[in-house]
Amino acid sequence: MGNSFGHIFKLTSYGESHGVAIGGIIEGCPAGLHIEIDAIQKELDRRKPGQSKITTARKEDDQVVFHSGIFEGKTTGTPIGFYIANKDQRSTDYSEIKKSYRPSHADFVYDSKYGFRDYRGGGRSSARETACRVVAGAIAKQILYLKSIQIAAFVKGVGKITVPDEIAFENIHKAENNLVRCPDETAAKQMESAILEASQKGDSLGGVVQCVISGLNPGLGEPVFDKFSAVLAHAMMSINAVKGFEIGSGFQGCTEYGSEQNDHFGMEEGKVVTATNNSGGIQGGITNGAEVRCNVAFKPVATISKEQSTVSTEGDEVKLAAKGRHDPCVVPRAIPIVESMAALVTLDFLLRSKTNRIDQL
Repeated sequence: MGNSFGHIFKLTSYGESHGVAIGGIIEGCPAGLHIEIDAIQKELDRRKPGQSKITTARKEDDQVVFHSGIFEGKTTGTPIGFYIANKDQRSTDYSEIKKSYRPSHADFVYDSKYGFRDYRGGGRSSARETACRVVAGAIAKQILYLKSIQIAAFVKGVGKITVPDEIAFENIHKAENNLVRCPDETAAKQMESAILEASQKGDSLGGVVQCVISGLNPGLGEPVFDKFSAVLAHAMMSINAVKGFEIGSGFQGCTEYGSEQNDHFGMEEGKVVTATNNSGGIQGGITNGAEVRCNVAFKPVATISKEQSTVSTEGDEVKLAAKGRHDPCVVPRAIPIVESMAALVTLDFLLRSKTNRIDQL
């Protein structure tokens, strides 16, 4: 249950962190799309482990293999099947947690739900599953690009360090110039130092990713249960370690008067526009044509080498200092995942009232 996301453009993922492979099935992709395999691989490379000194040391090529739904470089309109092999598993690293629950990890709740668990890297609860989302998101991005819709995300905060000013969409690409993926160079250096310090202490840090969807027309989203903002929140909250989500001014906006928060309407080149964007591009659950801006909060990684108090599967109180290779901060690697989930949501809404042929979108 719960392994699929989307209504028309739908991803079903499978596999575990230390299994033979992870993979997925993508349904609802319009026929006739020329697939840029290199672009998909580039997105996977942004997410894969072992990228730098501030990420896990696990080495995975994350080479995606497609085995259905694509013929002569174009989508056929039938289910797209793919898999990514797991090559650098070290299951012995997890022998100590076989009978102990990591604090704030999914270990305990998986045992409670299923009666047993795959303790090797967390099994299905591992963030390795998100590579499947990146594959589907990369394909969705290629379709959205044809409609002049672009999606970009960046690290807005790590620990107590945050980017003070709003980053213009055209400057977000600068985030790829550093290890932290933050377009503010000063903040990026501080974040990198904070992550390295936490790692040296055997600890971890959380942070915030801001995602921006540009080029949307007014009218996407349903007014009640399937609000654009509600589905986007669902998408982001389904990502491992996410604990918070906000649109536009979010919680900060709740501290101000309506006269300060309201986005005044005006006309520009014959179109209705807003003077500000405190609504984050969504009003009444429907896009208003402004950029959709959302913040996604990630908690600190639960698996740390610092000794912590926990209990064993037998109910004994024990001490645990986890071993293995883990990210001291997942936020930099989360960027392509957040972008991918935003792309899945956007394309799915776009397709709800459109045709099933790529040349008629």
